[in-house]
Amino acid sequence: MKVAVIGGTGLIGSQVVTILKEAGHDAVPHSLSTGVDLLTGQGLPEALEGADAVVNLTNSPTFDDLSLDFFRITMDNLLAAAERAGVGHAVVLSIVGADQVPGLDYYRAKVLQEDVLKAGPVPYSIVRATQFFEFMDAVLSWTDDGQTVRLPSTPLQPMAAADVARAVADVTVDSPLGGTRDVAGPDVFPLDELGRITLAARGDGRTVVTDDSAGMFAAVPGDAIIAKSDVLIAPTHYRDWLASA
Repeated sequence: MKVAVIGGTGLIGSQVVTILKEAGHDAVPHSLSTGVDLLTGQGLPEALEGADAVVNLTNSPTFDDLSLDFFRITMDNLLAAAERAGVGHAVVLSIVGADQVPGLDYYRAKVLQEDVLKAGPVPYSIVRATQFFEFMDAVLSWTDDGQTVRLPSTPLQPMAAADVARAVADVTVDSPLGGTRDVAGPDVFPLDELGRITLAARGDGRTVVTDDSAGMFAAVPGDAIIAKSDVLIAPTHYRDWLASA
C-alpha cells in the first residue's frame, strides 16, 4: 500500500511510518516541514497522489477553543483532497472518552474532528487512544512550583507512544472500520499516584500534592477517560517503560 502520513515527522507519525515501511508498505511522511499545510491545503494534492490510505496525525498548536477551528478546517481540507485523489481509507487518532469531557475545549475539538470524518466522503477509521506515557513530563510541569507538583486523583490508563503507533499502523493497512477502535494501557493509575511513581523512578525530589482542582485533568469527571468494553490492551506497562527510558 501507499500511505500518506500527515504529521508523519512527529512522535506518533514517525513511528507509524517506520512500522509501515518495515512491513513493506510505501509510507511517506508529510508535515509543514515537507511543505504540506492542512490549514491552507498547500501540498495536499501532491501528498495524496496515488495514495491508498491517508493517516492524519496533525495536532492543534493550542488546547483552547481555537483548536475547534483547527480540527474542523484541517479535516475539511484533508477529506476534500482525499476524495479528489481517490484515497480509499482515512485514519485519524483521537482520545478515549473524548466525548465524555465536554468541559475541555481540546477534547470537544477532537470529537468535532471525528464527526467531520464520519460525515465525510471517504471510508474511515478512528483510533482512540488513552494518554501517552511520554506526556507525563508535561503534565508534571503544569503545576510545578519547584518544590511541589499539584495533581488531581483523576484515573488514567496511559500507554506507550510505540503501542499507539502500532495500533494506528495496524488499522491503516486493514479495511476501513467505519467506526472506532479503542486502545489503552494495561494499568489504571490515579494521576497523583502516577506522578509519584514517575518522580521516584527518576530520583526527583519534588513532592506530589493531591489537588483535585489542579491542572487540565481536574475537568475530567470520574473514570471518563478510562477504556470501557471492546478495547485493545497494549502490552507495555508504565513502570517497565520508565525503567527502560
